[in-house]
Amino acid sequence: MGMNAVYNGAEDCPQVIPVFPLVGALLLPRGQMPLNIFEPRYLAMVDDALRSGHRTIGMVQPEPEHGRQLATPGLLQVGCLGRITQFAETGDDRYILTLTGIARFRIVDELSVTTAYRQARVSYDEFAIDFTARAGEDEVDRTALLRALRAFAKANSLKIDWKGVNEAPNEALVNALSMMCPFGPREKQALLEAQSLKSRAEVLVAITEIELARGGSDPETTLQ
Repeated sequence: MGMNAVYNGAEDCPQVIPVFPLVGALLLPRGQMPLNIFEPRYLAMVDDALRSGHRTIGMVQPEPEHGRQLATPGLLQVGCLGRITQFAETGDDRYILTLTGIARFRIVDELSVTTAYRQARVSYDEFAIDFTARAGEDEVDRTALLRALRAFAKANSLKIDWKGVNEAPNEALVNALSMMCPFGPREKQALLEAQSLKSRAEVLVAITEIELARGGSDPETTLQ
């Protein structure tokens, strides 16, 4: 697949993908995730992704119970496929990437492979809505979302680009806030697996209210 690829449906996406397990990582359709790649196995993964022509990588969380304890932890079953849309070499054996989200997937099975990185066969069937930009925007309760964001920002002395927030369409706003907010792995997975933009916004508001009740998060966090 060439430059400026268009993904109209599951048929445009690879069925076997490299997977990058990363605790707390949340990539959503049309969202952008910066990555600093330095482990040899993931450098090889990026090389192969670029060579394949698809330039795609599946972001997925390891199972939280043992994500940091095992060399090969289990994987949560829902992740998001991203395409490498920016790439730079640093000169010190690192790659700096930007992944742009395409669509969520469910892992069908993990493959036995000779590569140092892991690969899985995936299905996009239950996430067909992801291929339609801004689907369900009119159903989002933007007022409730902004109210929760303002309360969270005030409680934690966060710096917010309110001009950007007010100008952002609902999909970009909900997904960007979901990706950037400093929540735990379980909360991030709940946001990922929300069936619609409306339900993701509702989950985001609920998590934010729970965090406020607990006393908030890291006061040094900046949301832009």
